[in-house]
Amino acid sequence: MAREKFTVTGMSCAACSARVEKAVGAVPGVRSVSVNLLKNSMEAVFDETRSDAGLIVAAVAKAGYGARVASAEAAGAPPSGAAEEEERIVRIRLWVSFAFTVPLFYLAMGHMLGWPLPGYLTDGRDMMVMALLQFVLLVPVMAVNFRYYRSGFKALAGGGPNMDSLIAIGSAAAALYGLWGLFLMAHGLGRGDHGLAHEAAMNLYFESGATILTLVTLGKFLEARARRRTTQAVASLLDLAPKTATVERDGQEMTVPTAEIRVGDAILVKAGETIAADGVCVGGTGAVDESNLTGESLPVDKAPGDKATGATVLMSGFLRVRVEKTGQDTALAQIVRLVDDATSSKAPISRLADRISGVFVPLVIFLALLAFAVWLLQGMGLAFALNIAISILVISCPCALGLATPTAIMVGTGQGARSGILFKSAEALERAHSLEVVVLDKTGTITTGRPEVTGVWPAPGEEPDEVLRLAASLEKLSEHPLGQAIVRRAAEKGLALSEVDGFAQTPGAGLSGQAGGLGITAGNERILAPGALDALPLLAEAGREASQAGATPVYVAKGGRPVGLIAVADRIKDSSPAAVAELRALGLEVAMITGDNLRTAQAVSRRAGIGRVLAEVLPGDKEREIRELQEGGRRRVAMVGDGVNDAPALARADVGLAIGAGTDIAMETADVVLMRSDLMDVSTAIQLSRKVIGNIRQNLFWAFFYNLVGIPVAAGVFYGLWGLRLNPMIAAAAMSMSSVCVVSNALRLRFFKPVRLPGAQPPREAADSRGPEAAVKEETGMVKKLKIEGMSCGHCSSRVEKILAGVKGVDKAVVDLKNGTAEVTLSSDLPDASLTGPVTEAGYPASIAG
Repeated sequence: MAREKFTVTGMSCAACSARVEKAVGAVPGVRSVSVNLLKNSMEAVFDETRSDAGLIVAAVAKAGYGARVASAEAAGAPPSGAAEEEERIVRIRLWVSFAFTVPLFYLAMGHMLGWPLPGYLTDGRDMMVMALLQFVLLVPVMAVNFRYYRSGFKALAGGGPNMDSLIAIGSAAAALYGLWGLFLMAHGLGRGDHGLAHEAAMNLYFESGATILTLVTLGKFLEARARRRTTQAVASLLDLAPKTATVERDGQEMTVPTAEIRVGDAILVKAGETIAADGVCVGGTGAVDESNLTGESLPVDKAPGDKATGATVLMSGFLRVRVEKTGQDTALAQIVRLVDDATSSKAPISRLADRISGVFVPLVIFLALLAFAVWLLQGMGLAFALNIAISILVISCPCALGLATPTAIMVGTGQGARSGILFKSAEALERAHSLEVVVLDKTGTITTGRPEVTGVWPAPGEEPDEVLRLAASLEKLSEHPLGQAIVRRAAEKGLALSEVDGFAQTPGAGLSGQAGGLGITAGNERILAPGALDALPLLAEAGREASQAGATPVYVAKGGRPVGLIAVADRIKDSSPAAVAELRALGLEVAMITGDNLRTAQAVSRRAGIGRVLAEVLPGDKEREIRELQEGGRRRVAMVGDGVNDAPALARADVGLAIGAGTDIAMETADVVLMRSDLMDVSTAIQLSRKVIGNIRQNLFWAFFYNLVGIPVAAGVFYGLWGLRLNPMIAAAAMSMSSVCVVSNALRLRFFKPVRLPGAQPPREAADSRGPEAAVKEETGMVKKLKIEGMSCGHCSSRVEKILAGVKGVDKAVVDLKNGTAEVTLSSDLPDASLTGPVTEAGYPASIAG
């Protein structure tokens, strides 16, 4: 299947877009088509063996509109330039229309309103001069707005009348009736029948035709200006990229246009400058403001080896960046492309409006003809019946129906993009508002995703460094975050790792291989032989203690025999507890899913304030758990994750949200990408979705309500009761304002800010991500006492004191060599293993003193 984007010209209302969709949908091989009236664009999915872009363009042309394949650049860019050009053209038409309509209206209505007019124009003997002058003033207004006639009558002739057809028929009917009046005047004056001539002069309707065109054009101008503003949030993203950059080539610095930057170039960035392309820092240091892309207000420190993203600003320092991505491959281009795809798609909520738009204009024309006939039969006269028919034609507004959804989607997705939240489709944006359950992956989502080794417990007769070395030899072949923490610790200690043969990974259990002729394994309890820990109660107890403290125990075995345990802990993100509390305050159930053992998972969930835990879930079973949640209560479920093993669950969920720092496959599978890797953005995304859908519902209500009330009033339904009927000029003004109201209402979304709900306070035990009593310990200073063996001299005690003082979260450490103890003052809650582990690793067996 091929997917192609097209630029469509000539559309003026929802009836046009509905006709284009119907025409293209009838082309053999076309699987789906989506037309965006706001952007004048179309996206079609078709079978290349049965159809091609040429056939689709021809189908659009046959329907009475123009189409061309959008270029790659245009497909990824919002139509801000086109919107500005449209606004400029409509502004010219508007000024010309006003220049002739104002004097025409003054001449036609001035004598009725008591306005001063030249005597020779009010003298009945010059009534023909007055009538001809009005006609002359009408002609330029019709000429400058001739597009309504060209588009409207062409669509009418093609069997698909649109809003332009209604305007063209209404204004042309007023003009033709006026011309008929001119003939009657000439006939009456020629025969000396001044009464006939005077009666005809009082019902020329030239001013109605001009005023209809002018007010509709005023509405189009206001609508064009508002539509341009809807694209500004996204269009401003394109302006973030600098026009030029300083590169280093052949040892020389030169300034080149950004478009000429090549992969492999070295960009030199000074403080205050914008990074021109994506790459990696190879020199210098600095603080980079990434708020343009991620919404993160705090600058991010960069050093050699760190990723640098184009369109971000270097606040201080100097960077030398090696370019890895340019043009359409950069993060900025991908963001714009994602937003463009989302705004090109349709939300399910718009389907009813689309169906009505397809039959709206023909129905209005039928009602106008019916009302015209009924009032004629009632004996009200040609002028009255024509007035009613014209009012019905010009008050009806399919535009409001067509703009109700895309304007809100455009503004909402653009606002999300500026906050670092990328919705991939309008459907995802709509589904997010009705979520009931949010499932959070643990590692990298609730936690930082950068675990650290907090302790090593060797089995009797084994050395801590040997346990660490064996585990690192296996884990160096894995990309699991826990394994990388073990490899980092081994590197810090300078341990020589073994070559491993026959490396294998057991999903949900761990790793295995051969080293030195013996089999070695590392992983959770599943990787061990059944009953392997029965003979090692101290090791089993250490594993339970590590789990209860929120760490993950990694068991290491050699030759089938456990040789030790490594505790690895992943710190909870500072914002996670508040984010979970806010999701709960929004009425959502929050659950955590992880492959960790139940004790570790429960420890993390308590600190994050999560009530439901799905622990010990194998990677392949995450999708099944999501499906069971959906089917169990027929609820809408969101999945938030960042890893490769989260991809099936992200795809299964009603809305999949990928943390931006996660893997490419997770972001590819998800419906929403969170650029900041901050759980608070999950709440922001849901709040934005609810605001957008609420705005769409308001727009649709107004569009339906306006037409349901306006058309009967224009038809004279209430004339018999209260003498209520509409002048066509008032009807035209009402029609123009209805579209403006819809677009203006959507523009209110530009001021969206997430509400940090007062009720979103984490539970007491989750108020600090470091642990339930952290706040108290921070004020009072918690003291722990350790029993340490093996110290024989002052050098030993100094070394132990230095080790303890270097543990993160330790304020002070005092070692008593004589009694073999150490007293540690903590600034934050730490598992016992974080203190005893490093000391034991150094060769001094340590335990917490009772």
